[in-house]
Amino acid sequence: MGKIRRSLMLVVALVAFAFQLFAQPSSKSVVIHAGHVLDVKTGKLLSDQAIVIEDGKIVSVGASADAKPPADAVRIELPNATVLPGLIDAHTHLTMDPKFGYEELGVSIPREALTGAKNARVTLQAGFTTVRNVGASGFTDVALRDAINAGDVPGPRMLVSGPPLSITGGHADNNLLPFEYHATSDGVADGVDGVRHMVRQDIKYGADMIKFMASGGVLSKGDNPQASQYTLEEMKAIVEEAHRLGRKVAAHAHGAQAILWASEAGVDSIEHGSYIDDAGIAEMKKNGTYLVPTLYLGDWFLENAERNHVPDFLLAKAKAVMPAARQNIAHAFASGVKVAFGTDAAVYPHGMNAHEFAVMVKLGLTPLQAIQASTINAADLLGWPGKVGSLEPGAWADVIAVDGDPLKDVTILEHVKFVMKGGEVVRNEYGK
Repeated sequence: MGKIRRSLMLVVALVAFAFQLFAQPSSKSVVIHAGHVLDVKTGKLLSDQAIVIEDGKIVSVGASADAKPPADAVRIELPNATVLPGLIDAHTHLTMDPKFGYEELGVSIPREALTGAKNARVTLQAGFTTVRNVGASGFTDVALRDAINAGDVPGPRMLVSGPPLSITGGHADNNLLPFEYHATSDGVADGVDGVRHMVRQDIKYGADMIKFMASGGVLSKGDNPQASQYTLEEMKAIVEEAHRLGRKVAAHAHGAQAILWASEAGVDSIEHGSYIDDAGIAEMKKNGTYLVPTLYLGDWFLENAERNHVPDFLLAKAKAVMPAARQNIAHAFASGVKVAFGTDAAVYPHGMNAHEFAVMVKLGLTPLQAIQASTINAADLLGWPGKVGSLEPGAWADVIAVDGDPLKDVTILEHVKFVMKGGEVVRNEYGK
């Protein structure tokens, strides 16, 4: 009996010791020693650098020999790696997975929310520490953002739109069910008064920004990607209301007319831009409108269409639009439109976001320009310059690391080995 009592006392003592050990506050100071740091603003690759971090923000970046971190700072050694700012994807749908046509009808809003928790973790692990989520049912992206911010689930920083605005019968309406079901998606709004009300409703329930469907889409039934959906007057009302209330606006736009009108209306970004022409390019350059092309999805979608049982009415549109988009986007790149990185992840599996870089380079951007699209450009589009997308004093300590030089081979970014968000390490293959 005495032996058992002594054993129990030993266990209690060990538990108490462990509790004290883990309960002690950890150092809030971190210093990363990096073999190389890519300055995404200048394109310079700097050697033997130290990034000093306190309370989740960067304090200094410079030569290791000059660094003066606090004595109790945690050191992270990445002497053979190239360090960059955490990447930004300005066009995601974290609460969705690749499901097409009538298969989408089987996904409930609660299931969509849980899908988002899975995809948020995968996206963060892939090195994307910030995303702009441009469309989700039932404000599931608002719930996901709030859960991430509360520390309930791991994931990137999120700016979210909630349900995107769509005309009746347009892209983002529920066009799969017949009339007797009276099925309407939660972002449908028509007319100037209707769209103003829907902008206000999205904001009421937590939207950081507004997304609307300026043209038809590819992966929807019964609409034409080249046809504008909202009128110019409706688009102006959406943008005016959103901007007045402090929200930026993204416009899904494939067709040339929709691109032109959306930029004229004052949107902050054009998503996709598949049929962009010289008139649209000129208008976007005049207004400073960002283009957020979503390119790699075409490769993955067409290669996997049969396996994913994509309905013929969607596949026919995809085979027409996706190849045309490559040619037109290449022309837009060459013409000097502002570009921010976006993937439309959900059309293909989340976590593969970085495959977009290689397509952007293939269509004419330099590796540095493609990286800038996912860092300083995307940060500007989101309204977070100096907070994300750069390694500079005052920015959140969102940091990734890779092997090799992404300026020579941008596909290196498909193999991120270290991820830090807000000073907390979420992935470190170098520490194994």
